[in-house]
Amino acid sequence: LVIGRALDAGFAPVSFLMETKHVTGKGAALLARCPGVPVYAAEEDVLTNLTGFHLTRGMLCAMRRPPLADPAAVLRGATRVAVLENVMNPTNLGAIFRSAAALGMDAVLLTSAGSDPLYRRAIRVSMGTVFQVPWAYVPEDWPALLRAQGFRTAAMALRDDSVRLDDPRLMQAEKLAVVMGTEGDGLADATIAACDFTVRIPMHHGVDSLNVAAASAVAFYQLGRRA
Repeated sequence: LVIGRALDAGFAPVSFLMETKHVTGKGAALLARCPGVPVYAAEEDVLTNLTGFHLTRGMLCAMRRPPLADPAAVLRGATRVAVLENVMNPTNLGAIFRSAAALGMDAVLLTSAGSDPLYRRAIRVSMGTVFQVPWAYVPEDWPALLRAQGFRTAAMALRDDSVRLDDPRLMQAEKLAVVMGTEGDGLADATIAACDFTVRIPMHHGVDSLNVAAASAVAFYQLGRRA
């Protein structure tokens, strides 16, 4: 599924590595889409020793990276985007991309200090949605870039002045960027100060916050909807 989504998005394959049985089995349809691309095959135990990990679903594909997208171009035509400030864990990053794809985000913007969306773990956890949702790295002055494109910005943070996630003003914004911070520390103070809203997800039973991946799903579900 993941490799198929990458091919659908136009990524150019370099080579395949797979269990021998998949050459004529479940990998055959993918290989048929890539004539002339080298295919390396071996038994499962050999592949585990070769790669250093269990080969999930028995198939890997090396692909060429496309040029990095221009963030202004990614924002063009978008009305709901996610901004991820220094999200480091590739598992969290992949889960956020999957939620962004499923719950109405038009694009994802990332700071350069965060994890790479094309890291193998991030790709797997996202179920290949990193190939479907437009994304780009942003410059340090990204709040100015968003303002220039007509976006209001909503910083997800626990502050005394935070508004609830269901605040009507958020739904009424024609263009809205949901800004989420790194694991543990959250968003930088300067980032929160630069945003139009500070937003919290209401909590119960003494829980103060959610993991950034879980919080993204809740926020995208609510804020991905247009008024």
